[in-house]
Amino acid sequence: MNTNIPTTKQRIDRTMKPEQFNQVVEAIGAGRYSWACLLILRFAGYNPLHYIPYRTYSRLIRENRQASESTNQTSQEVSQITASKYN
Repeated sequence: MNTNIPTTKQRIDRTMKPEQFNQVVEAIGAGRYSWACLLILRFAGYNPLHYIPYRTYSRLIRENRQASESTNQTSQEVSQITASKYN
C-alpha cells in the first residue's frame, strides 16, 4: 500500500503569496464568494475550468474585470481629490 505523500517542495509551490491571500480575503469581504473560490483554485495551481462550468468561469472573469476597473477608477479619483485638498 503506497500512499502518495507530497514532498516539501510540492507543498511550498502551492502556498499562496501574501498578495494572493489578500485578493482572496478582499473577495470574501466584498461578498464575492465564487470569485474567491476561483482565485483559490488558480493560486493553488489548479485549472478552475476543471471544477466549474465555462459559462460561470467567463462570467466571473468578466464581472471581476469590471469591478477591478471601477475600483481603480475610484481610487484614482480619491487620490486626485486628496491631492487637490492639500495643494
